[in-house]
Amino acid sequence: MKAIVVHQYGGPEVLKFEEYPDPVAGPGEVLVRVAATSVNPIDYKRRAGLTKDFYPLQFPGLIGVDIAGTVVKIGPGVEGLSVGDQVFAMADNTYAELCVVKAAILAKVPMGLDLIQAAALPLVTTTGSQLLSATGIKVGQTVLVVGAAGNVGRSAVFTAKERGATVIAGILKRQMDEAKTVGADQVVATDDDTAIANLPPLDAVADTVGGRTAEKLIAKVKPGGVFASVLGVPQNAAKYPSVKVVPVFSKFDRQTLQFMAEAVRDGKLVIPISQKLPLSEAAEAQAEAEKGGIGKVLLVA
Repeated sequence: MKAIVVHQYGGPEVLKFEEYPDPVAGPGEVLVRVAATSVNPIDYKRRAGLTKDFYPLQFPGLIGVDIAGTVVKIGPGVEGLSVGDQVFAMADNTYAELCVVKAAILAKVPMGLDLIQAAALPLVTTTGSQLLSATGIKVGQTVLVVGAAGNVGRSAVFTAKERGATVIAGILKRQMDEAKTVGADQVVATDDDTAIANLPPLDAVADTVGGRTAEKLIAKVKPGGVFASVLGVPQNAAKYPSVKVVPVFSKFDRQTLQFMAEAVRDGKLVIPISQKLPLSEAAEAQAEAEKGGIGKVLLVA
């Protein structure tokens, strides 16, 4: 098969489109012909060696987390899946024409959802839902979602609204137009100190940005409230001992993924797609994604 192979850590130029041995489905595994994958920050951080202490690459190796495709072979002991099923998941080694995935982590693509579009969803929608869930927000409470114009943020906003919370979308001033498609009740510019100062006390913050912004916003959480983040604990968290700080690491959840995918199919949740590039152009795709932006960049195999 053809795949994007990494022989050393470095910039996008280390991503090489070349022949790589076909993977073989073992017990409890499924071989999937990849229709598309998507570019996530974990992909380019891993390529650059920024995650080698806890998520190293074995060279020559493959990267990629999101997958959407068609089942082409079933390993021993697999039940509930058939050759020809359209599936998607958070997996590993997905920048390739073929990928072996544990059957236990595969979900079927909901009827009516485009298979290529499905590749944009696994990591960001699962993470956003789990981030919001970590806040423990309840009906009638107020949560600020930081980075709400991003795809994890959009997913967190949607989940909060499903729970009956009042949602404030934290975005940058230049993202005001994008904020209209997020679905929040209110909007605040997190790069405007006056706007932050005027925020009411919050029951919770769901953070996808980290850094100085997180340090400013933890101060707005009520005593007994929750600050949940996908980027770890704010450096000044010790100053706010009455705030429960929850680091969030996404993990596969089939029910969550299918629920979020159905919401995208039904137009309740919008995950913008900015570009679709051939798998062979992964270097260009990652360079583009690293510039930042709202939409997902997809790699079509």
